[in-house]
Amino acid sequence: MTGQLDDNYEVLVIGGGAAGLSGALTLARSLRSVAVIDAGAPRNAPAEGVHGLLARDGMRPDELLGRGRAEVRRYGGHVVPGEVATAVRAGDGFEVTLTDGRSAHARRLLVTTGLVDRLPDIPGLRERWGRDVLHCPYCHGYEVRGQAIGVLATGPTAMHQVLLFRQLTDDVTLFTHTQPPLDETDAERLAARGVRVVPGTVTGVETTDDRLSGIRLDDGTVVPRQALAVATRLEARAAFLDSLGLHTAEHPMGTYVPADTTGRTDVPGVWVAGNVTDPMAQVGAAGAAGTTAGAQINADLAAEDTDRAVAAHRESRRGGHPASHRDGPAPADADGVSDGQTADGTDGQTAAVADGQVAAGADGQAAAGTEGRAA
Repeated sequence: MTGQLDDNYEVLVIGGGAAGLSGALTLARSLRSVAVIDAGAPRNAPAEGVHGLLARDGMRPDELLGRGRAEVRRYGGHVVPGEVATAVRAGDGFEVTLTDGRSAHARRLLVTTGLVDRLPDIPGLRERWGRDVLHCPYCHGYEVRGQAIGVLATGPTAMHQVLLFRQLTDDVTLFTHTQPPLDETDAERLAARGVRVVPGTVTGVETTDDRLSGIRLDDGTVVPRQALAVATRLEARAAFLDSLGLHTAEHPMGTYVPADTTGRTDVPGVWVAGNVTDPMAQVGAAGAAGTTAGAQINADLAAEDTDRAVAAHRESRRGGHPASHRDGPAPADADGVSDGQTADGTDGQTAAVADGQVAAGADGQAAAGTEGRAA
């Protein structure tokens, strides 16, 4: 993945997953200059396929994102490898600096950096993550249907996970691990569904022929299992937003960046989409949220462009210097008066195009010379 980072954009999208690429695609198709800063570390990279995504079910995550990057580039958007170090207010927008020292200015930011799954500190879990150690019954549950599945209790969602995975197999074991014993109600519910409850701390996982084969307890017992569901702590990747006064908030399973239903945050000019604000969103939902945020940003810029045009128009009517026409001076008619001017030379029309459109390379459009063509 290659890409040139220009000095100025209307929108910088920070994060190159489904949410970021969908937002960038919407903006590029609206003729906005946009760049995606992609750290190249998608949350679903270990998975063999993306599931539950209509018409793309089972596609490899890298293939899906590769197609998305190509689509953004096809409409003139930039996709740039790199990781953001800081984002600060600068003039009428934001200055974003990458860890390699490159920087760019943008009028708006769309943050789609996703989250990090913090796994319990149990030897072997990380190596199996996204394969036969998993977390989401909708993302990967079908692939382990009918198998001997364990659920590791790590927090308040353990019962929820058990009941969902019980739908996929009649052989489910709950490992209470470090959690307190079940209350009477939960114990009865699991007994009614035939779920075995195993006390004791889990100390490791066993594998045979590169497949999960058992869960090891602190007393040395190994319980045969073919898959293990684990609820991770979900932490938003958003530390670089602190300098803008935008901070994460806690939820029962980790942290997220608060926003309204369109992705607009409390910091003017900054939107978020995908797992960074909605930890439970699958790929399809994250992409849809990115599209919504991109459309809202475009509308916000259109309103600002119009406000600036009105201000320039009023200034010109007061005898100030009218903004230049985007495509050069208006042609003069037969009496030598340019179209759009009164006989005394004052501008009689709305001022030329708004700030953000008159710029070298037609800033605000998907310029023809931009780079070609993306859980």
